[in-house]
Amino acid sequence: MYSTLDRFLKYVTFDTQSAEDAPCVPSTPGQFELARYLEGELAQLGLKDVKLSENAYVTATLPGNTKKSVPSVGFIAHLDTAMELTGKGVAPHVVEKYDGGDIVLNESEGIVLSPRDFPFMEECRGLDLVVTDGNTLLGADNKAGIAEIVGAVDFMLQHPEFEHGDVKMAFTPDEEVGHGASLLDIESFGADFAYTLDGGPIGEACYENFNAAGATVHIKGRAVHPGKAKGLMLNAVVMGQELNSLFPADETPASTEGYEGYYHCLEFHGITEEATLKYIIRDHDSSKFEARKGFMRRAVRWMQDKYGEDRFSLSMKDQYFNMAEKLKGNMHIVDTMLDAMRELGIEPKIIPMRGGTDGSALSWRGLLTPNLFTGGYNYHGRFEFIPVQSMERATDMVLKILELNVRRAG
Repeated sequence: MYSTLDRFLKYVTFDTQSAEDAPCVPSTPGQFELARYLEGELAQLGLKDVKLSENAYVTATLPGNTKKSVPSVGFIAHLDTAMELTGKGVAPHVVEKYDGGDIVLNESEGIVLSPRDFPFMEECRGLDLVVTDGNTLLGADNKAGIAEIVGAVDFMLQHPEFEHGDVKMAFTPDEEVGHGASLLDIESFGADFAYTLDGGPIGEACYENFNAAGATVHIKGRAVHPGKAKGLMLNAVVMGQELNSLFPADETPASTEGYEGYYHCLEFHGITEEATLKYIIRDHDSSKFEARKGFMRRAVRWMQDKYGEDRFSLSMKDQYFNMAEKLKGNMHIVDTMLDAMRELGIEPKIIPMRGGTDGSALSWRGLLTPNLFTGGYNYHGRFEFIPVQSMERATDMVLKILELNVRRAG
């Protein structure tokens, strides 16, 4: 029915893994290769205003065909894939009518996708699953989103009787490294509001996410020969352990869920002479978020009072904020996406995202952009997979949102 699957199988062959701390956007050349391919594909489809920016942003418009005055709706997905595992040499294949048992991804290396490890696979019984050979990411995060958007646009071009307003699309780089689509020219993009397709299993919907900050603590120790160290040595590693012990043990990622915030020491390295600890701080509630940052400052201050102010230094920076703060008063955007699912027989699974999306950054810049499912599972690892039928339902959802947008215009 749709061209979504064929497009997806093509897109995942591009190695678009992003890179942390790169001095440029996009952070890797493979993202530009996919961007150029999409530019040509969208132009070939006959879309208007197809543009490729110098930073690998691809934008295009499908002009509306309705006589009604309706808002322009944007759909956004990101080009890059995660850093946990390579995205080079992806070899996807489709397991038809999954029977509920083990799926051998790579027999020679003993890599098996098993419901013993992932019990939720039971809900995929009977579906056609796209998997890898176990040595790479699949890249459904977020190439499935791209394929679902382009698949919906292709359908509308093939069915001019489908009534819709202006459809804007943007495919953006470096989401996985926190770029936040910061170079998207929102005014030029021209959408009145938008949706990212960057979620997980079918039905997931997100219009709230963490507030986020990053903190780095640098510790200066004092090295002395351990045989004569009593009263003299200041071991920066031990001091770092002491600092970390001040944080609540039950407020870590491994101990929290839902709306529960946390402190996460994601990096700790050092020697006796000096050490560095890097933290991320997360909370959905803005007042609790500010309190967590305050706790971080007090913890460092306590260590400074004990060991000397010059022994500990803290740098802390906000990273992104909860899009729910901006969607207040504009919940018709959320209602439309939830109603679209319900009309398709999909029960919405509203989740407070325990992370951020390009949509959160865009919402704070003025383009209100909640997040929707793509249909995939096990993102960021070798066991990533996506049901074909879930991708098709995501394409249905894009079309239904556009249908409702026209219907509700009166």
